[in-house]
Amino acid sequence: MLSFDNFLQTEGMPIYLQIIRYIKQGLVAGTVQDGEELPSRRVLSALLAVNPNTIQKAYRILEEEGLVVSRSGAKSYIAADQTQIHQVRSELLEGDMRQMAGAMKQMGLTREAAHRLLDQLFCEEENT
Repeated sequence: MLSFDNFLQTEGMPIYLQIIRYIKQGLVAGTVQDGEELPSRRVLSALLAVNPNTIQKAYRILEEEGLVVSRSGAKSYIAADQTQIHQVRSELLEGDMRQMAGAMKQMGLTREAAHRLLDQLFCEEENT
């Protein structure tokens, strides 16, 4: 069963979106697997101390995106193949990079300075 032990709520973002992102990041990282069972809506709402409707909204959106399969009165499962996981990775990365690019532009960084900074950070990560 998918664990939410490492889930940390943050300010400024609706919790249902945080739940969706947590599951998607887990899929991309490989810590969430195809076929893995999700906690029931009631159990997860108690664990995260949020309204069950919040969990229902997150699960419904994931169902609409084709990443979760639920049956009435039954358990919900992750249903993601490699193509879907690749799409999720691209979606998450593009969103993060778009925010970062906007922040760099607001701070007055040139494209060249932004490239240098990214290269520097990438190299630092490779060496850790």
